[in-house]
Amino acid sequence: MNITTLKKAYILLVCLFALNYSCKNDKDYTAVSQNEKATPLALLENHYKTKLSQCINALEALENATSFETALSNYKDARNNFKSIEPILAFVDKNNYMSLNAPNILKVEEEDATDIKIKKPFGFQVIEEKLHEEPLDLKSVAKITEKTKNRLQLIEQNTYVKLKDYHVIWLIRDQIARIALTGITGFDSPVLEASLTEAQLGYSTIESIFNTYTENFSDPALLKKWNTEINASIKALQGDFNSFDRYHFIKNHTHKQLALLNNTVKDWNVEFPFELAFNNTMTSLFSNNTFNIDFFADYIEVDSLKQNKQQLGKALFNDKKLSANNAMSCATCHKQELAFTDGLKIFPKQKRNTPTLTYAALQQSFFYDGRTGNLEGQIVDVVNNVNEFHSDLSNLQTVIKTDSTYVKFFNKLYPNGVTDANIRNAIAVYIRSLNTFNSKFDNSINDIEQTISQSEINGFNLFMGKAKCATCHFAPVFNGTVPPSFTETEFELLGVPKSTNLPAIADTDFGRYDVFKTEERKHFFKTPTVRNISKTAPYMRNGAYADLETLMDFYNNGGGAGLGLEFEYQTLPPDSLNLQPNEIKDIIAFMNSLEDKQPIL
Repeated sequence: MNITTLKKAYILLVCLFALNYSCKNDKDYTAVSQNEKATPLALLENHYKTKLSQCINALEALENATSFETALSNYKDARNNFKSIEPILAFVDKNNYMSLNAPNILKVEEEDATDIKIKKPFGFQVIEEKLHEEPLDLKSVAKITEKTKNRLQLIEQNTYVKLKDYHVIWLIRDQIARIALTGITGFDSPVLEASLTEAQLGYSTIESIFNTYTENFSDPALLKKWNTEINASIKALQGDFNSFDRYHFIKNHTHKQLALLNNTVKDWNVEFPFELAFNNTMTSLFSNNTFNIDFFADYIEVDSLKQNKQQLGKALFNDKKLSANNAMSCATCHKQELAFTDGLKIFPKQKRNTPTLTYAALQQSFFYDGRTGNLEGQIVDVVNNVNEFHSDLSNLQTVIKTDSTYVKFFNKLYPNGVTDANIRNAIAVYIRSLNTFNSKFDNSINDIEQTISQSEINGFNLFMGKAKCATCHFAPVFNGTVPPSFTETEFELLGVPKSTNLPAIADTDFGRYDVFKTEERKHFFKTPTVRNISKTAPYMRNGAYADLETLMDFYNNGGGAGLGLEFEYQTLPPDSLNLQPNEIKDIIAFMNSLEDKQPIL
């Protein structure tokens, strides 16, 4: 089964959940029917529906609120109930969950040039921001609240939770990761910054699920360990949002929980039918065992062939014969010593800065404008580009067939030998190997070494908190692919200028707009990884910023808006982050700690 089919199967699975929990509205929300055995699943559904109903009631009260104080109180009540059902809702109805929890920016869906949807945002983040706009417009708040309530009522009317044990493990794992990677970053609490309190609610739900599934545990001590650990996590999630120590929370709690979850899989005798983005045996968010790399590819690779394919791909990557004039290889622009960049603002005759290929496989779209959906497709563009290989797929195949060594390897590794698809696959398999997760930061948070400094820890905490960097550059890859499902890579409009010269002039590159000519996508670009950023200067897609200090000033002052540039759909908040010089220094120290240690293949 290729991975595209697998992804479709996962989406179908989610849809089947929606169908399977439909047409069952006659159950009592407060108690399981006397004629029905109170199975763990029935109790779980009962809890879910009760909180869902309470959330709807609170939104209805918010609709009718006549003062800010009352409205805010109703909102918090609704939001807390929503967060209490988040682990279940996000798993069984991902699309509705994402809509209800989406940021207050236009949602643009571009399947192809004939299927483009522009959706105005609604949901909890939108309500939260509108509640704090000046002057307060309660009618506007009520309108968004009504749409949010109606969506939840639709979910309520079609709810019958049907989960197998491995689904329960998956949704708990997702929630543990969600709290660490987006929850405690302020991603979905943009004004109130209630992330720590909401994370506590998420853990309370996890605890409730485990206690509901008591009969699944053959080892009572394991359940006790869970209760102890969850209570410790809830206790740790106290205090001020900006000063919260995210580094040690993830190191001491998140990773411990992932290890406990593996023990639970064994204790429950759970067998998984397949893997999603996370490996089913992961115990760390920051290791080379965190991800199922095949989830991000089009085909599941045979493990016994993977290493040889990587070696073949590396040879092809460095071979100038693949270009028409024998003057350029992939490595010409992607130099290993520069984390597979070239150190230039823009390579001659190219339009944009050369991005790193490290961790490039862990995303869902490629090129700055996201015009291709996989690495093999990206390679096609490079081969055909008149300013790069200036060749075509047929010629690529012909060139490889003239090399007997290559032919021998291809015949050994691929049933149909040398084809353009196999050539591109070999190169892609090599690129998919460039994810080592062995930086100083990774090794320290995994207790492999203890070399990280307090400044670097402070920088991580700022990056994941006050500075809001991680609301676009999501850990653990620190790119725009959204955890924990990793099915969507985000695009942002930052307002990048042509250069650092003042007064600022807007860059004329329209980015994503050029793919489908969607007006609302002008100047939008994919969010790249900041891993190995110490080696990838200059920065931004036009190389406008020569160093991290000037780049951080750009972000700290509100992006393009802070420079006086007007972009209607800028996604970077225009207000200053109010980062102090020492805080900027710490964030840069953290980003530098993400440099890979070991040479790659």
